[in-house]
Amino acid sequence: MVGEKLLACMLVNWLSMTLMRSVYGQHIPEEPCSVQILVPGLKGEPGEKGDKGTPGRPGRLGPPGETGPPGLKGHKGGMGRYGKMGPPGFKGLKGDMGDSGPKGPNGEPGVPCECAPLRKMIGEIDIQVAQLTNELKFIKNAVAGIKETDSKVYLLVKEEKRYREAELFCQGRGGHLAMPKDPASNRAIAGYITDAGLSRTYIGMNDLEREGHFVYVERSPMTTFSRWREGEPNNAYDDEDCVEMVSSGEWVDVACHLTMFFVCEFDKDIV
Repeated sequence: MVGEKLLACMLVNWLSMTLMRSVYGQHIPEEPCSVQILVPGLKGEPGEKGDKGTPGRPGRLGPPGETGPPGLKGHKGGMGRYGKMGPPGFKGLKGDMGDSGPKGPNGEPGVPCECAPLRKMIGEIDIQVAQLTNELKFIKNAVAGIKETDSKVYLLVKEEKRYREAELFCQGRGGHLAMPKDPASNRAIAGYITDAGLSRTYIGMNDLEREGHFVYVERSPMTTFSRWREGEPNNAYDDEDCVEMVSSGEWVDVACHLTMFFVCEFDKDIV
């Protein structure tokens, strides 16, 4: 900066001298150009705050800041439109019984009669209806007709029961579970099972009283005939005390708590 001022001063001095020589033809003594070197002074006191300047141009969009804390909960908005009806829910629990209603007016007096004989008659009719209903159910459950031999009538009951229940069912109609005591009766029962499309039914034999000693359901001994499948009876799991017949006519010991169809046997002279 000082060099620039010195050069400018010298240039001005030279131009002045040249001009004066050309005008007056006289010699003007040269005067040296004084150069003052400025030295910065001490830092002054801060000045007063200036007025606010005009807004500058908007800067570039900066990076997004961190997510702030959630604001206060707003006011509840207005009710929207009703949506579509949803699927029906599960049926609720039955409510408590309500209070009793007001007592109604008294009815007209009845006609005096002797009701005891009439009630007795109605009771007897109800018993007969119940018996007929049971017999009708029994007939509906009997399938594939009736099988006969010279002395027996066999009826297959297509209603699954445990062994004892099946025997009580047959006894209630004057018979027992079927007891094949000869080859002819065994073939008749096996054919009955096959014709009905079944694979197994209860028959009337068990060793409930003495393990390994099988008897017919009416307690007569099994001494005249047997048709056990090979390896049977085996009392598997120490729990097989009753007998089933398979469609081949063979016998297998089974657990008495199983439920299956069964064959009832009736004497021909009492049917």
